[in-house]
This record gives sequence, structure tokens and C-alpha cells, in this order.
Amino acid sequence: MLQKPRGTIDILPDKSVMWQKVETILRETAATHGYGEIRLPTFEVSELYKRGVGDTSDVVQKEMYSFYDNDGRSLSLRPEGTAGVVRSVIENSLTSGAMPLPVYYLISCFRYEKPEAGRSREFYQFGAELFGAEQPCADADIILFVADIFKKLGIKDISLEINSIGCKHCRPIYNKALHEYFEARRSELCDTCLSRIDSNPLRILDCKSPICSAIAENAPKTIDYLCPECAEHFNELKSLLDAAGADYKVNPSIVRGLDYYRRTVFEFVSTAIGSQSTICGGGRYDGLVEELGGPAISGIGFAMGLTRIMLALEAQGMVEKPQTADIYFAPMDKKALTFSFTMAQKLYDMGIRADFDKVGRSLKAQMKYADKTGAKYVAVIGETEIESGEIKLKSMADSTETVVSLDAEVIAKAIGKI
Repeated sequence: MLQKPRGTIDILPDKSVMWQKVETILRETAATHGYGEIRLPTFEVSELYKRGVGDTSDVVQKEMYSFYDNDGRSLSLRPEGTAGVVRSVIENSLTSGAMPLPVYYLISCFRYEKPEAGRSREFYQFGAELFGAEQPCADADIILFVADIFKKLGIKDISLEINSIGCKHCRPIYNKALHEYFEARRSELCDTCLSRIDSNPLRILDCKSPICSAIAENAPKTIDYLCPECAEHFNELKSLLDAAGADYKVNPSIVRGLDYYRRTVFEFVSTAIGSQSTICGGGRYDGLVEELGGPAISGIGFAMGLTRIMLALEAQGMVEKPQTADIYFAPMDKKALTFSFTMAQKLYDMGIRADFDKVGRSLKAQMKYADKTGAKYVAVIGETEIESGEIKLKSMADSTETVVSLDAEVIAKAIGKI
């Protein structure tokens, strides 16, 4: 038997109902906050991610699904959304329009990682990006946009953590301090972190190795090396969050996993989904648009994993049951089948979920099927019903029966749909 590739998931009809509800809330909340949807290619030229995400990131070095097409071009399935959005914004000259530019996306992404709860190799993200807004109020606004999403979804036990990782002026000074700190502990680091000491010591702070994590706890903190401009930006962000009554804590260990971040970084952490506790992450990436060939405009954004959102909702007992048929027609012969078929079509046009036997079951088997699938009402149709023009509507909830005329509007009214 053929099976799905390791690290992928099937979202079956009984689960997709909740996904649809969540996606609707995400789209509606994005629209409320002024964000328009952008849709992106599933794959891009590999160079986009090497330049945008960063050559030293784990994503580029270890996790991308890359291949050569028939023309010999190196292409990669998208491992994240921001780089593709920036490419699209530049290519389609959106930066020449009104600023700031707010966009959101719902996409699938691909990374070759070890599959575990809340982490798969094909995964689904909701994200948003805001271009051309440099002030700290933009940072605060997009953070509270995320908070609004979780409020509308009804997800509880989530905490907000923020940090600043500086800019191109103060980051080199901090990186030097990090390099000196980790160089003194070189013999204790894992092989991956050994390769990061010289190329990008900031990434060591994000290592999942218990030994490296313990060493990183006493490493120099980013907020102690901020230049005056970055410090002022971070202090104003905190003041705005305070003014909005937002609960948060400063976590100097947050660095995010991608190289393009600058200044503000943030995470929303859930206590309900096990080890994969980060349910949303984001931050500012001023300079990325320019790096990818666009004008020198700022950017800030976030991405949240939909699978982790589903895990958090399930942990709270929040599930959405699939919609079932409002009425099931059980025909007793071929003439009754034609009648059931045409009646169902009329009810479809009225937006009513109808069903009828499509496989030639016996009447007894049809009743079992209607009960198993959760149909709310059942109507048996035979020669008598067609001649009299009346049917008995049986409520599957309490077995009560109501006689109504064989008319679509009358049936709809009888089952409470109009």
C-alpha cells in the first residue's frame, strides 16, 4: 500500500471543518486590521532564500527541498513566506504605491526537519507583513494584531515574549562579544554550533542542544549592546504595549531562526502544546527589501503555524463537527430515486444540505446510513408518497414524524431552514 511521505499530514473531512473555521477567522481579522491577501508560488529560485533567509541559517544549510528543473535552474520549495512576499512586492512594483503596505498570506511550506508533534516537513502558515512603517508603533500594532487573532480564536494560556537584537550598527559589536564568549567554551559546543562561532554566533543562542542551551544562558544579552537608536526604539515599543495593557516579558534569548531579522523580535508561546511551544514568531527585518533588489524600505511581520494552533484548540477541547445533511431522501424504487434526485437539486439551490441514496441500498440499509452520517431528517419516498404528494419527515433526534407536502419550500420550512 502506498503511503504519504514521512513528515506530511492528511487533513481529513472531520478535521478540515475546524481548519476552515480557523482560516475564516484569520482572514476576517486580517481584513479588520487592513491587510490584503497575497498569493505566492509554491517554489522560487533557490537564490531568493539563500540571499533572503541567509546562507548561515539552518533552513538554507540543512532544510530546503531544492531541485534542478529541465533548464538546469536551481529551484526550492518555499521554506517560509517572507522572502517570497518581498520578491513579489519588488517584482510587481508595489513599493511605488501607497505606504505602508500591509499584506497577509495562507500558505504551505516545506522543510526537511525531524517530524514530531506540531512539526512536519510540509506545514501550513498564516503570516502577515507590513512594509514602509519604521516607527515602534508599527511593531506594537502588528504584535497586537496577533494577540487579536488569538483572542478571536479563543486560545488561552498564551504569553508574549519580546526582545531586540539590534541593527547593522550595533549587531557587529554584539556578535564580537558573543564570539569571544563562545570561543572560550568551544570544546563544549556541539558540532553545529562550532561551525557557527565564526559565521553567525547569534544562531548558537537558538540551539536546541541541552548543553549548548545551558552555555547560552550566561552569554552576553542583545539588549545590553543596543545602540542608542535601537534602545530608544525598544523602549518606545514597551511603552506602547504598556499603554495598550498588553502583558509581555522581555526574553533576551529570543533571536529567531532566520538571518533577516533586525531590532524587534517576538514570540507568542503556548503552554498547551508540549515541546513545540512557540505558536507564533515574528519581528522586524529592515534592510531585507533592499537586500533583494528593492528600495530601502522597512518591513515587519510574523508567521504562525496552523498545526500548532489546531493542537492548542484541541488541548482546550475546542472542536468543530462536520456539517451533516439537513434531510436525507430514501427512495424505494427507480421512480422515487428520480423524484429524490430532483428534490435534492431544488434544495441545493436554496442552500440546504440534502442527500439521497446513490448506491442502490435497501430501505433498511439507507436508514442505517442516514443515522450513521448524522442526517437531521429522513423522508422515505415511494409510489404512495408520489401519488399523494405528501411525505413523512422523521426527526432523527427524537423520532417524531411530520406530514408535509412534497414541495421544496414546504420541506425547507418544516426542517427549520427558512
